Amino acid sequence: MIKQLQTDSPRLLAFRLSGKLHDEDYQHFVPTVEAALAEAGGKVSLLAQFEDFHGWDMHAAWDDLRFGMKHYADFDRIAMVGESTWQEWMTRFCKPFTQATVKYFDASEVDAAWDWLRGSNESRS
Repeated sequence: MIKQLQTDSPRLLAFRLSGKLHDEDYQHFVPTVEAALAEAGGKVSLLAQFEDFHGWDMHAAWDDLRFGMKHYADFDRIAMVGESTWQEWMTRFCKPFTQATVKYFDASEVDAAWDWLRGSNESRS
């Protein structure tokens, strides 16, 4: 399941991803993100918080790849907040597929992830 989280800015999107993702999840997620991109009129930052996450089925994995290719240049920063080593690895794996600065945060560092996304003048490491 993909659940949108409230943010304090139209240029900041946040989602909680849990369980195993399916095509139906992307049928709601993609239009939500595309509407936010249109409203923002430029790049946005994204927080993806993985909670009890079990990956994607094959159709959802394809949806995710197509989404990434279509929106390669639409994000400024992406914070991935996870609970496991494979999610940290996944963050490193996705870096070549976006122009965004991508950074992994452990679940205990979710506040730091929000701060990093909101910071526009700090280092992009």
